[in-house]
Amino acid sequence: MSKERPDAQADAAVRRLDDETVASVAAGEVITRPADVVVELLENALDAGASRIDVDVAGDGRERIRVRDDGRGMSPQDAELAVERHTTSKLRRGASLAAVDTLGFRGEALPSVATVATLELLTNDGGPRGTRVVASGGPGADLVEPTGRGRGTTVTVRELFADAPARRESLSAAATEFARVSDAVSRYALVNPDVSFSLAHDGSEVFSTPGTGDFDDALLGVYDREVASRTVAIDAERGLDAEGGSAGDLVLRGALVQPSVTRARREHVYVAVDGRPVRNARLRRAVVEGYGDLLPDDRAPIAVVSVSLPDSWADHNVHPRKREVRLRDPDAVAAGVEAAVRDALSTTDRRRTEDLSMDLDDALEPLSEAESAFEDVDVIGQFRELYLLCEADDDLLVVDQHAAHERVNYERLRAAVDGETPRAPVDPAATVELTPAQRAAVDVHRDDLAALGYEIEPFGESTVRVRAVPAPMGRAPDPASVADAVDALRRGESPDDGRDALLKDLACHPSLKAGDDLGTEEAAALIERLGACENPYACPHGRPTVLSIDEAALVRGFGRRGTRMD
Repeated sequence: MSKERPDAQADAAVRRLDDETVASVAAGEVITRPADVVVELLENALDAGASRIDVDVAGDGRERIRVRDDGRGMSPQDAELAVERHTTSKLRRGASLAAVDTLGFRGEALPSVATVATLELLTNDGGPRGTRVVASGGPGADLVEPTGRGRGTTVTVRELFADAPARRESLSAAATEFARVSDAVSRYALVNPDVSFSLAHDGSEVFSTPGTGDFDDALLGVYDREVASRTVAIDAERGLDAEGGSAGDLVLRGALVQPSVTRARREHVYVAVDGRPVRNARLRRAVVEGYGDLLPDDRAPIAVVSVSLPDSWADHNVHPRKREVRLRDPDAVAAGVEAAVRDALSTTDRRRTEDLSMDLDDALEPLSEAESAFEDVDVIGQFRELYLLCEADDDLLVVDQHAAHERVNYERLRAAVDGETPRAPVDPAATVELTPAQRAAVDVHRDDLAALGYEIEPFGESTVRVRAVPAPMGRAPDPASVADAVDALRRGESPDDGRDALLKDLACHPSLKAGDDLGTEEAAALIERLGACENPYACPHGRPTVLSIDEAALVRGFGRRGTRMD
């Protein structure tokens, strides 16, 4: 939930920053693409106390971006001053940047937009009439006039980068740029569930959230009912220690989607610090680690975690675009996040319902004439229903049964795919909900998805209809796996890389897991099959499958004089 910002309400008049403050902010170019415009306008709306924010985009945003809110609005004098550089209502005189509690504070957003586009501002602070301000080609108003407008603010940005052709040409494809806009609106909507958000594209609504204050309602708007219905609330406070005593509390709010619903990458872990969405790898990793062994190997959760810190524990004045945050003690904050996530998930059903028989039988079919690197290895037994203990000459081998089975499955799947991924029809066709950004990326990567084995067609603003899925070795993934394929391609991977990632994913899910009992004969067959692999010593994701402990290490450990054969 967004952090309260009482200072902004108490001192709402726009004023110029003094030279010392201007010199201390991490100033620089703010607007590099349409999504940057959207972020700046969203933060202004949230700082104005808006309970509803509507974003309307034409094309990829270069043609038009409109953001309308029902916040406090501005007086005529403040509206005219707001398009001047280094003017703000959010930083009180004499206040430290380290103690700022608003999303914006530099006084650069509107004038920076006006430098690269035509900006129209309609606003009213509750008076009998509103104010219209137009600025273009640089900071400062070109036109100020009265207008009809209820309380709140509407900012319309047109012809972005019209006078900067090189900048326009450097942008990505239109669908990719709109996907970035969708990502931005989604992030702010998820971490501010008390605010109603809507996003429209070329006249059609992409998604909306109700602003009820519940994180699962925001997830329902951005994702779908399956995701929203499988959430665990996180609501925790943990003390933070500083030199000299307690520094205050780490407050966490959010929603954790149960591990039965996962994604291939961590992009679906949303973290906010003091109300601002940030891309902080350390905190994102802490959320994932809080899930522990509830997550299948190489899968990531969907989660929204909003962190509030004591004053001076977070410095947002690090980068001009404010996407990074410097934490006073990142290890302490990360430890608190991980522990809170673990506690919230402590009652989650940890049982697995895997059907292994067919896949295990297939993987352990007798070898023909192929040689195995582990042909002379004898299985001693299973340890903790995860590791296979084996004897090989003078060495004790410890084999991770999941990693071994995964390697076997992966190489068999890869051998079955010779340049083209076989398909399996989905009848009837399955409708798959995607995030707005994923849905936009489908249009960009349609040919690549076809090369991976997916046959899909658009079906509404946020869904696709899946008519076929890849099926190497006859194993067809769930149609919802198209979301993982889209995420892989959005990260710049080629179709070949995407296909390989798909095979690794298909190999992982049916493989043996911790807790699966394996008889001696089955264990011996698995070891033999592993030895026949092209690379038997690592799973498809690069982790080792086998560790070796020679007898000399045992001799040293037990303080013996020599090995048994000496």
